[in-house]
Amino acid sequence: MALETLKGVEEIGGFKVVVMDDLREKYPDKFRRDGSMHYEWFEKEIRPNSYVYVRNDKNSISFTIQNGPVKEVGVNGCQIDTMAEVFTHMLKELNKQFPCRENSVAITHFETGIMWLLKRKIDREKRGVEGHSKP
Repeated sequence: MALETLKGVEEIGGFKVVVMDDLREKYPDKFRRDGSMHYEWFEKEIRPNSYVYVRNDKNSISFTIQNGPVKEVGVNGCQIDTMAEVFTHMLKELNKQFPCRENSVAITHFETGIMWLLKRKIDREKRGVEGHSKP
């Protein structure tokens, strides 16, 4: 049920959401007769450009996390704030269906956490250390 809250969401945190179930339809030549994917293709063509993956058939979501400072290694994954945005979105959608105080408080705390992460990023940018392995 929770994963259904992401249906139709194409981007979160500036990153494209890849619906793994759709890849077979879009790229039938990238799948074997038994239905398995050519993962070499996925690792070369999909993963380097997208970092949020949804599999409706398995009711799962996964992320490729940034490995190393962006200014030193480039963007190669999403940050933790992207994950927080995904969870906030999902909880907001669930709260529309099943509203309660506890969901609302949790949403507020997620949004507060995202705000503090943004404040940290702005502070690091002002100090010229954002994207680097420096305190």
